[in-house]
Amino acid sequence: MVAYKVLGFLLLGLGFIGIFLPLLPTTPFILVAAGCFAKSSERWHRWLLNNRTFGPMIKNWQEHECISCNSRRIALLSVTLFGGYSVAFALADPYLIAFGATLILFTLIYLLRMKVCEHKT
Repeated sequence: MVAYKVLGFLLLGLGFIGIFLPLLPTTPFILVAAGCFAKSSERWHRWLLNNRTFGPMIKNWQEHECISCNSRRIALLSVTLFGGYSVAFALADPYLIAFGATLILFTLIYLLRMKVCEHKT
């Protein structure tokens, strides 16, 4: 139980950092953190579910296995713009450029394959 709680906080932190770093996705980390808290801490799981920012996303995923169209649009745009900028202008090493471009490509494919919620939350 303690391991799930520690992992939940670690993933929550990574998800929070992912808000600001385009190559680090927020949604998967928050969803897995919610799963960890569901197994270890009712208080923190409830806090995430009631959180104004993360709660609707978690509920959509738990109930319908989908993300909102707006969340997907923002994710696609930020990964493309910021990730693309990083690969095109901020990296000099060809191996890092190839790794970054591959990571962006897989992230875009993953996002495009996620089911979009058709209901209003």
